[in-house]
Amino acid sequence: MTQNSPRNDYFRMFRSYPDVVHVDELREMLGGIGRTTAYALLKSGRIESIKMGRVYLIPKINVIRFLFKSEK
Repeated sequence: MTQNSPRNDYFRMFRSYPDVVHVDELREMLGGIGRTTAYALLKSGRIESIKMGRVYLIPKINVIRFLFKSEK
């Protein structure tokens, strides 16, 4: 991986976010997508997450993986 890879850009872009984000932070990270779209991405497994009770916990690295894959 080179210094200027898109993956590195995502890591820099999201460095202020915690390692595990919630749905509202996910929505921000994806450019302000709607709540329904965010839940659809999580429920379909396109963005891997952990569901604890009614709360989705999304590792930041999974958001970056999703963005990196969708660029290809």
